[in-house]
Amino acid sequence: MALNQFNMGTIALATIEDAESILDLQKHAYESEARLYNDWSIPPLTQSLDSLKAEILAGGVLKYSEGGAVVGSVRALFQDGKCEIGRLIVAPEFQGRGIGSALLQAIEARFPQAHSFELFTGASSEGNIRLYRRHGYEIFATKVLSPTITLVLMSKSQPG
Repeated sequence: MALNQFNMGTIALATIEDAESILDLQKHAYESEARLYNDWSIPPLTQSLDSLKAEILAGGVLKYSEGGAVVGSVRALFQDGKCEIGRLIVAPEFQGRGIGSALLQAIEARFPQAHSFELFTGASSEGNIRLYRRHGYEIFATKVLSPTITLVLMSKSQPG
């Protein structure tokens, strides 16, 4: 069942049958981040299919499909009143069309009981930071992962 109809695509809960497509998309989408940080061992590139299937079974993965293909996805984990959002991905050839924004809004809407939302991205990933700021996220901390990667942690409170 579709959660949201957007442009010519659909946002819906991912199923186990989507796992391989999402993992392939994830690896394709994160190649630019690996190049930016000169680090090909980042977790999105090394995640196993079984690990992704477990996330899908937990019910926290959305997909954006267009023309029968998965071209975007996002994940979230809700616990203790906080929704942690991760791995917002859009196929590079589909970027700039609002799909990332639609996925971010859809995953937030999936957890109306959340008091706050948190996510992170690389400190040099300026496009990602701009996207998240447009949606009300603010940087609250940084975390050095390696000599080449520093993360910015961002959050926003749930209105109401």
